[in-house]
Amino acid sequence: MDDIFYRLVALLGFFIILMLAWGTGTRATISRKTVVGSLALIWLIGGLIFWFPPSRLALQWINDALVMLLSASQKGSIFLFGPLALGPSQSLPDGSASIGFVLAMQVLPAVIFFSALVSALYYLNIMPAIVRAFGKLFHKTMNLSGAESLSASANIFVGIESSLTIKPWLNNMTRSELLTLLTCMMATVASTVLAVYVIALIGVFPQIAGHLVSASVISIPCAVLVSKLSLPETQTPETLGRIPAESLEENKEQPVNLMVALIDGGQQGVKMAVGIATLLIVVLGLEALVDLIFGLLPGIDGQALSMARVLGWLTWPFVVLLGMRPEEWQTAAQILGSRFVETEVAAYFTLGAVQSASPPAFSPRSFTAMSYALCGFVHIASLGIFIGGLATLIPDRVRELSWLGLRALWTAFLATLLTGCVAGVLA
Repeated sequence: MDDIFYRLVALLGFFIILMLAWGTGTRATISRKTVVGSLALIWLIGGLIFWFPPSRLALQWINDALVMLLSASQKGSIFLFGPLALGPSQSLPDGSASIGFVLAMQVLPAVIFFSALVSALYYLNIMPAIVRAFGKLFHKTMNLSGAESLSASANIFVGIESSLTIKPWLNNMTRSELLTLLTCMMATVASTVLAVYVIALIGVFPQIAGHLVSASVISIPCAVLVSKLSLPETQTPETLGRIPAESLEENKEQPVNLMVALIDGGQQGVKMAVGIATLLIVVLGLEALVDLIFGLLPGIDGQALSMARVLGWLTWPFVVLLGMRPEEWQTAAQILGSRFVETEVAAYFTLGAVQSASPPAFSPRSFTAMSYALCGFVHIASLGIFIGGLATLIPDRVRELSWLGLRALWTAFLATLLTGCVAGVLA
């Protein structure tokens, strides 16, 4: 009975978050088909994932496949780095043991491997076919323009690169379309960095890989619904009523063979791994600097102020809406709040650490809800990455993108909370 109560809280939280999206937006009239279609997709996908046995079996298969790929990706890094690339419980045949957890050697090489793999899937036309299939689904069910549908479906698998699939139409996209594009970018995770989050949580949640994939899928209709509630469409999109017959991805020069595709993808993965490492070094260093400044101020309740603590206070109400138990509120709020500065990478590793403690910080249902709510690029650094990336494609709309980017950070945060609420209700 107690568990049912918190599930109902999460369900109520879902609709309160929708009201927040509408109340903090322009409050213009939104397409009824978009609302109904988005809600139907959200709860249908959620029900299939958590309650439908064949779907759960498929999710387990996806999880096992991703874990196997992750294990395979270790071979190259172990060859290069030896014991440094071994996880805490691993050892080499010659008896060499791991020296402990080293993120740069044990996590970032997986980003390179997955990036190469995704590039190969694009070369083999497997990924474009999947993206177009999801695009048609989103177009028909949520009344989106063709460009919105394609970019939204691409965001299930990639990040800023999704904008390249619709580059010919970017400059003429309406403000509502651009907000939807940015919200989808921030509310999902790229498959190339999925390995990082899996490594962070697989020790306490063996099925996490499949659930992170499902969270990214659910986040698309959540992102669409929140962005359209915040800034409804009042203009006529160029690709309204049709899926574009061609895109830049299909027209650009393709690698001459599969090996070149793997090399190109791996090189992109190297850039991404370096970017993640740079981001963590800079952001965590700046956070420590701010904490030193906070340390000069009087503490509260006998504890010193910190960035994580302040952000935790700001996100406290949202943790309640996720259906967390009172004893989980403080820890959940600090993790959720820290994500804005420390990025979701650090947040996932913190989540894994507190859950592996004895006793665990969260119940299984609450832990699942948190893993879904953290699944997205909702942090200040991503704002610069996505706005900067889009600005290079449509430089004439930089000022507009800057304003929409700030709004997208808010709508993407709400969208990830919606996915957390779905997990809080159904898990």
